[in-house]
Amino acid sequence: MKLVFYDDFKLGAVSGNNVVDLSEAVSGISHTSPQDLMNRLIEDFPNQRAGLQSVIDRGAGVSVDQVRIRSPLPKPNNIVAMAVNYMEDGTRDAPAPINAFHKSANAVIGSGDTMILPDVPASIFEGEAELAFVIGKRASHVSADEAFDYIFGYLNFIDGSARGLPPAGNTFYQMKSRETFAPMGPWLVTADEIADPQNLQVRLWVNEELKQNFNTNDMAHQIPRVVEWVSSIHPLEPGDVVATGTNHRGLSAFQDGDLVDLECEGLGTLRINVKDNLKRTWLRETRLERDRKGLEGTTPQISGKYS
Repeated sequence: MKLVFYDDFKLGAVSGNNVVDLSEAVSGISHTSPQDLMNRLIEDFPNQRAGLQSVIDRGAGVSVDQVRIRSPLPKPNNIVAMAVNYMEDGTRDAPAPINAFHKSANAVIGSGDTMILPDVPASIFEGEAELAFVIGKRASHVSADEAFDYIFGYLNFIDGSARGLPPAGNTFYQMKSRETFAPMGPWLVTADEIADPQNLQVRLWVNEELKQNFNTNDMAHQIPRVVEWVSSIHPLEPGDVVATGTNHRGLSAFQDGDLVDLECEGLGTLRINVKDNLKRTWLRETRLERDRKGLEGTTPQISGKYS
């Protein structure tokens, strides 16, 4: 099942190319916000599923193109993002120590929305293509063997980053939690529709040019270990989001006017726009292209404020 919020955060399901209104099926779920509705639906999904499916089977729906798609998780209680969690196509000798950071729920946007590059002296703005999973029931000190029992579903996730901000070493919070820096969607796909989340192709295009193209089988600390480790630090609740990291070799600068498309296999296409009122520019080369030229680091800014 593909769950989605659309228009004024009406709950729906995607069936083919249409969105079917699920308002009738969830009318009995008391809630205080769209996120609270999704959390409660996820938590009680085994009891709700038959009713949802009945509505989907009866409803013709409307075309996805005729509605405004919203983030399926508009304000999760937790957004945990894994750091340096890929082997980078075998270029790393060993996995980096397992690590993660929080992103603010205020950074969330949905498909069709716009990432705004702020007026800060970042050396570069990048967006990392990632597979994210969503927790289905309270997870505390979960063993790796039981990890998949706690996953409700999966979705596309872009981890926006404002790199190189001063002072040096003061990194993750101000780099990762900027407003609009957590695009996700377009919908939430239940786990039963994804046969092997550890073998999904992940592709990201910038202005229709393929930049990132990697498989989740390159993940250094795989999903069961991620669940085990994160849940050993603090509990995860239904509706919490865990982004699993990226292969950095295809990263390139996001800049004003860009159209970005992300497709994790089986999860639809997350499409966002990028806006920079300062109109700053960088070369379009990826980290891999720079590496092949013998150049270190990210491409330098070539015009605009802070260049």
